[in-house]
Amino acid sequence: MPHDPRPEQPAPLDEASSPAAPGRGGAERGAPGRSVVSRRTFLGASVAATVVAGVTAQGLGGSGPAHAAAPSAPVVVDPAALSWLVFDHHVHSVYSHDAKYPMTTILDRAQRHGVDAIAFTEHSNKGHANVGGVFNAAREIETARAARPDLLVLQGLEWYIPGAEHATVLVAPGPATTRVLRRFELDHDGKLNGWEKPRPGTDDAAEWLVHATDAIAWLGAQKRAGVVDDVIVLANHPSRLGIDSPGELRAWQDADPEVFVGMEGAPGAQAGAIAANATDRSRRGEYENAPSEFSFPGYPAEAYLTHGGFDWTTAVVGGVWDSLLSEGRRWWITSNSDLHLKESDSTRVGDFPTGPGWEAGATLANFDRAGRRPDPIVTATPQNGADFWPGEFSRTHVGAVDRTSAALLDAIRAGRLWVDHGHLVAGLSVVLRAAGGQEAQATLGGTLTVPRGTALELVVDVVPTTTPTSRGTTPRLAHLDVIRGRVTGRAADRDEQRAPGTRVVELLDVSDRSATAFRVVVPLEPATEDGYVRLRGSDGRVHGVGPLGAEVDPRAPQPYPVAPADPWADTWLYANPIFVSVR
Repeated sequence: MPHDPRPEQPAPLDEASSPAAPGRGGAERGAPGRSVVSRRTFLGASVAATVVAGVTAQGLGGSGPAHAAAPSAPVVVDPAALSWLVFDHHVHSVYSHDAKYPMTTILDRAQRHGVDAIAFTEHSNKGHANVGGVFNAAREIETARAARPDLLVLQGLEWYIPGAEHATVLVAPGPATTRVLRRFELDHDGKLNGWEKPRPGTDDAAEWLVHATDAIAWLGAQKRAGVVDDVIVLANHPSRLGIDSPGELRAWQDADPEVFVGMEGAPGAQAGAIAANATDRSRRGEYENAPSEFSFPGYPAEAYLTHGGFDWTTAVVGGVWDSLLSEGRRWWITSNSDLHLKESDSTRVGDFPTGPGWEAGATLANFDRAGRRPDPIVTATPQNGADFWPGEFSRTHVGAVDRTSAALLDAIRAGRLWVDHGHLVAGLSVVLRAAGGQEAQATLGGTLTVPRGTALELVVDVVPTTTPTSRGTTPRLAHLDVIRGRVTGRAADRDEQRAPGTRVVELLDVSDRSATAFRVVVPLEPATEDGYVRLRGSDGRVHGVGPLGAEVDPRAPQPYPVAPADPWADTWLYANPIFVSVR
């Protein structure tokens, strides 16, 4: 018999009487107020002048004074004392309308592939918000935490950003987590509120951008008021449709830099081109689109393709990511599975009930009635799907001070993150220090403060992968590339997407290094101005001159379909930057 997908209890729109997981109560209604400014005015405003209305320090509901947070000073940590946790922050279960696996199946597979922390980020839908899906998912997560004490399990949301793409919303575990997530999707989700794509020739874009920044500021207010312990937002697959403009990325972070901290440097769906249903049009990451009437016109055609599996905004040295870093923004990148349907898996979506009120098949109407999809059914035929299991191919490594959810989110906000595909390396440590044995040093996401003219060196410790992956092969790191940029202050153009002066400064061949562990110490030019240093690596099988020329990047990842369809044949790693402050 198929699993009955109907929720334990219906969840009416009035949240005060909705079903609650253990320890969860209702919340006051009352949407925050809306401010209206033109898109041009908003995007042209300075950080100090950014005003977001409808935010309160009193928690859920109500209205209050605007708040534009400044980033917290980073905490200095000993790099050797960090626990590096593999985290997948973007995963869908049967509580999403387009996914098919129960949480237990996903968690079993995640642990098999070495995942230490995972977040279920279901899509906003009527079935999720109003038919109890969000609360029933919370119950299952509570059960999983008790059954798997060695695995951190978070409840989040994939937010349809008003007028733009999607984002991961991560909320720290606590008694109000589920209430806050539901209130957020009801009041602020672009899909539920009809704010998905601005109509050309209207003022929708300006109004919906304010909806988005209001939403981010509201989340920050919940943290400051103590309703939730922590909350973080990351933009998902930013170049997939070309509708996240550079100005919008900046505006989202300016709404609350403590909340909006970066983006997916690489999307999920990395098996898109080798899936059972792949066609000549299929692409890695499911980046299969072209400019539309909703797209930012400043993006070139290659922005709609992944480059070595990574998003164009990340992959171009001196491009969008560097333009944000060159402003001094603490803007971090991640990677994840975005699991919906495992490639070539032989289970199919389960069967919804039949009879009055039910449609034939796995329709959205059926999902919205049930609040979840039925459990999948085993077949003898590989099914459609573009995803890997969490931890199987895409990994984000988070340097936490301990193995708690609080430390995990703190480390993400601090930028102690590096990402890899295909288990390219087993371990990585990156430290920037003053040369000559001086004590000053900083690791990923940190800031090294030195007198002007101080000689620098980058210390990179690598633990190679020594065990076969799920593909049956053992990856080998071939090279490391050191990238250096300047911090020049906020850009005059909010849609700026270039960082002049950022370039690859060192090309290191490490293909002959030890199979167990090795260290590379890279001397760098003295620090004469504020800037940053970041690291990239590859298996060395696919590369070429970057789009800004060989003097900027002579060994860049290439846009698919130049690269092989097989993602395992073209793998990269990226480390988040370390900043340099000259005094």
